[in-house]
Amino acid sequence: MTEAKKVPAKKKAKEKEMTLWETFTKGILKENGIFVMVLGLCPALAVTSTFEGAFGMGILVMLVLTFTNTTVSSIRKVVPNTVRIPVYVIIIATEVTILKMLVDAFAPALAQELGVFIALITVNCVVFGRAEAFASKNTVGKSALDGFGVAVGFALSLSIIGFFREFLGTGMITLGKSLPLGFEYTLLQNAGLGKYAFSVLVDPPGAFLVIGIILAGITAYRQKKGAKK
Repeated sequence: MTEAKKVPAKKKAKEKEMTLWETFTKGILKENGIFVMVLGLCPALAVTSTFEGAFGMGILVMLVLTFTNTTVSSIRKVVPNTVRIPVYVIIIATEVTILKMLVDAFAPALAQELGVFIALITVNCVVFGRAEAFASKNTVGKSALDGFGVAVGFALSLSIIGFFREFLGTGMITLGKSLPLGFEYTLLQNAGLGKYAFSVLVDPPGAFLVIGIILAGITAYRQKKGAKK
């Protein structure tokens, strides 16, 4: 009888561990905000003309989303349903305001490049959506993992878009110009793509082109994978 009780306990612990892992990873691949859910396209279109700008925005969203999910989950039992939406907005706006002040102080070049889009993280549907759909219904630990996972997926998506736009549009990747790295370095400058670069990709229409091509590739892959099954 004792052995019979031990087995379900181990199985339950394993299922819980898998659940935590899935909670973290689903936002990176299965529920990727940009490439799967097609949410949060405003920053994806506006701040991805350079890899550094895209990566910087991804880091900021990562911080805001993780802290927002953690905060919302920790107060979910004391906030009445009738005022939960205004409370979420206040929480997100407060965290974004503090973060913007820190960026202005320690990374002024990044603040200048991202401009108003730092403040617009407040109304980013990815941040607000996770607070409402997940953090308000789950524990602090799971909510923090969910927020961090979704934010990692969002940051990777922005970085991929920014990399292709800058590299294919200029023929190189510049580091240290916007981010406070303490040095400035140019990657892939000698790759030989400079004379073949498509400058339109670093202009506003370039964002639509790159995102469209990536989404088309992902859709084709999923359809091909589904056909094989």
